[in-house]
Amino acid sequence: MCGEEPNIGEMKALILVGGYGTRLRPLTLSRPKPLVEFANKPMLMHQIEALVEAGVTEVVLAVSYRAEQMEKELSDEAKKLGVKLIFSHETEPLGTAGPLALAKDILSSTNEPFFVLNSDIICEFPFKELVSFHKNHGKEGTIVVTKVEEPSKYGVVVYDEKGCIASFIEKPQEFVSNKINAGMYILNPSVLKRIKLEPTSIEKEVFPFMAEAGELYAMELSGFWMDVGQPQDFLTGMCLYLTSLRQKAPEKLYAGPGCIGNVLVHPTARIGSGCSIGPNVTLGPGVVVEDGVCIKRCTILENAIIKSHSWLSGCIVGWKSVVGQWVRMENTTVLGENVNIKDELYVNGGQVLPHKSIAKSVQDPQIIM
Repeated sequence: MCGEEPNIGEMKALILVGGYGTRLRPLTLSRPKPLVEFANKPMLMHQIEALVEAGVTEVVLAVSYRAEQMEKELSDEAKKLGVKLIFSHETEPLGTAGPLALAKDILSSTNEPFFVLNSDIICEFPFKELVSFHKNHGKEGTIVVTKVEEPSKYGVVVYDEKGCIASFIEKPQEFVSNKINAGMYILNPSVLKRIKLEPTSIEKEVFPFMAEAGELYAMELSGFWMDVGQPQDFLTGMCLYLTSLRQKAPEKLYAGPGCIGNVLVHPTARIGSGCSIGPNVTLGPGVVVEDGVCIKRCTILENAIIKSHSWLSGCIVGWKSVVGQWVRMENTTVLGENVNIKDELYVNGGQVLPHKSIAKSVQDPQIIM
């Protein structure tokens, strides 16, 4: 087996998309988080495309919330990619392990290992390497781990030089390791025997026992990684993603007038004259940026309009929203769908719920109902 290209035949994957997306409000009040566009593509499609590329033919989406909208929007995309999407509906939230028990019949229909992913992760998905690594050590499961600056915010993973995991330490106060669980796993179907059909945490109630039995390995992720489930991290993740695009597929980035650094512009977006766009900006389909606008470190979603001479830094502008003339917005301001910001206002870290009109400045970060 060693050294050969692994046989990635009929592989399956399960993506955990059950949450309410509360951390990414107000965007998730209009559409389920997996459908919110990250770099002009529904978040979930980044993962599904990477799985298909690695030979996955069936993807189970573990859903509990607003599944109809997901089914409608994703089934066409899946057809184009030639992958079968199966929606597994939870009637009660089952945590991170329960959904595997619910989809047990599908996941164990072959002896091939299957992937499990959290839906908020953006990185250079290493699925082919993961299969290789997993089949080489021959144990029950492999977790992808990533290096972080501040391990005390996370649970860390402790393992030996071969990758065999010894233990997990929750939010360590002193340094033991800077490697954390990256929210991507490959597991043999035998793992399903360890999981009951009830609300269960795979991180706390399954992995520690597998590690104790010497059945769990860690594979280190190279390249960037981000959990983009909240606005600030969403924007950081976008910066990392655009940097990676610059290295891997620079032709996809925009190079028009007024562009600074890494900028992604949908072909249907329109940019006026005398603008400064970038670094780290994504403009979605149908976006209109009028003359003399400055935008940096922002995502502007489909059909939003930024009127002339406005200045935006560190913002997410929701679908169909309108930002007036001479507006200044900054500090992780997030506009929900169809929000209207009147001319000449200052918005500092406002989170504005859908369909609102803002007629006076927001001096301090707050949620605007």
